[in-house]
Amino acid sequence: MTRIAVLCGGYSMEREVSLISGERVYNALIDLGYDSKKFDLDGELINNILDYKPDLVYIALHGKTGEDGVVQELLEILGIPYTGPGVVACRLTFDKAMTKEILRNREFSTPDFYTLDATCFMELGAARLLPNIVEKLGLPLVVKPSGQGSSIGIKLVREEKGLARAVVGALSYDHRVVIEKYITGKEVSASIVDGEVLPLVEIVPPREIFDFQAMYTAGETEYYIPARIAKEDAAMITEMSESVCELFETLELARVDMIIDEEGIPQILEINTSPGMTETSLLPMAAEARGLKFEKLTEKIVKSALEKRF
Repeated sequence: MTRIAVLCGGYSMEREVSLISGERVYNALIDLGYDSKKFDLDGELINNILDYKPDLVYIALHGKTGEDGVVQELLEILGIPYTGPGVVACRLTFDKAMTKEILRNREFSTPDFYTLDATCFMELGAARLLPNIVEKLGLPLVVKPSGQGSSIGIKLVREEKGLARAVVGALSYDHRVVIEKYITGKEVSASIVDGEVLPLVEIVPPREIFDFQAMYTAGETEYYIPARIAKEDAAMITEMSESVCELFETLELARVDMIIDEEGIPQILEINTSPGMTETSLLPMAAEARGLKFEKLTEKIVKSALEKRF
């Protein structure tokens, strides 16, 4: 019988969400007949994994340590296959600034932006450049930590006087921040499993920003599956999402988040390599619209990982 260790919890600010994802995945694996066991990230993790001797590790972690290549690298040292993309892909996509630089260099559309490092802002006087950023990008602006997930630390800045405070706030979550032009339009998410783009999900949040509360509070946000866009636009976004995931080597498992601006251009916001598996998460919603119940989705992710890593 295949043994699958489910990693969840961890040290990030998304710990509680990860625990919920992990519990749902674990229950699905048990229902599917797998020998499965849950593990939290702590000082005994390596010993516990070595004692359990899993054939595969299902990574149900979100945020730092679980989604940024750290755990993936440990598992590669141990020689244990795992779900989701590899180390380099996770490192690149978890860094929003790096992701946007690569997207822009490859001529994918992403909202105009600048990045500021904590050292530059705090010690080199870069705070005095904030008016220049406002002049170049205009208002409003979105400020977010470069290395965080689930819209943690994100702020919408409508007036120049609030920009410095938003930057300082974002720097409390990560050493680098992204200051991005605010784009209005239709928010759409494309989930990819084993190279297949699932039905597009349209997100209608209760506020201008799809924040942590809107993501994980049932009833806060409206979702439309498939997204309310023309068939030709959906086909174009599906193809674009495949190309983006091919570029970052995340075709095995990912979610590409974007906003279709007022000119009809999809502006890519970020790429998530460990999508949530909670009741309100986008990947399970998209899978169900495709006809994949949660257990089948979990099994598809598991089989994909086993086939590609052995």
